[in-house]
Amino acid sequence: MSAAARLEYLPGGQSFLDPARADAENPASARAVIVPFGLEATTSYGAGTAAGPAAIIAASQQLELYDEEFGREAYLDYGVAALKEPNIALPVSSALDQLAAILAGVLDEGKFPLVLGGEHSLTAGAIRPFAARYKDLIVLQFDAHADLRDGYAGEPFSHAAAMRRVLDAPNVSLLAVGIRSLSKPEAEYYAAHRDRITIHWAHEQARWDIAKILAPLAGRPVYITFDIDALDASIMPATGTPVPGGLSYPLALALLRSAGKAGHVVGADLVEFSPIKGLHACDYTAAALAYKMLTYCLSG
Repeated sequence: MSAAARLEYLPGGQSFLDPARADAENPASARAVIVPFGLEATTSYGAGTAAGPAAIIAASQQLELYDEEFGREAYLDYGVAALKEPNIALPVSSALDQLAAILAGVLDEGKFPLVLGGEHSLTAGAIRPFAARYKDLIVLQFDAHADLRDGYAGEPFSHAAAMRRVLDAPNVSLLAVGIRSLSKPEAEYYAAHRDRITIHWAHEQARWDIAKILAPLAGRPVYITFDIDALDASIMPATGTPVPGGLSYPLALALLRSAGKAGHVVGADLVEFSPIKGLHACDYTAAALAYKMLTYCLSG
């Protein structure tokens, strides 16, 4: 694992959530750290993930801080800061080393990182400092795609291989929800590794029992990776490979809420958001989702 990186924070006026919030100019007090990382190197259909972090941060400044579900300004429970986005290294393997070092720095300061991508390949780097710290780590994957290929178009660190690379760490297991697109080799890999991988298919979501689905998280450290194409394409078209038949926004929140209660969530990412010019609803939805992810993971 790469050495930890020194953290450089954005000023409050450029940070996540309303610049007028109480802790905007006090990043040292924050438990949650937004890590913008607009990696875009292996996208295979629609492009635009490089612009995702900036669009989410900009939209987040329009969110109301009061959360009606919790009955308070939820960010005050944990505090939020955001890092400056680095110049992303290439090739992809170098970018993953770079991100691993940044997250190691966040963890060394005792904080909770939420990475804003960027393409899904980044998760293979983000997971490294967690896998090094937790012997029984489980990854909760929200996704349309299995991402279990052993590389794509000659690139072993492709976004299409994100979860396969995550599973290169032998102490990591995978619980995936919303999957509705995979190749025959991925299906065969899943069948051969059912001891480490559990998939809950999107076509079965009307019959899902959330408590049973998330039972494997109990008592374990959890890393959440949320590919925004897990949401149905009718509500989230702003992604490189939108797939019909996905999760509704309320169902995604229900799963995240229960995951925050079931396990000890130690970090997360939100990836594959590709903003569409003029379609602010998608930016806002992604920002609202990011805020909810923090609150479910960090509020009691």
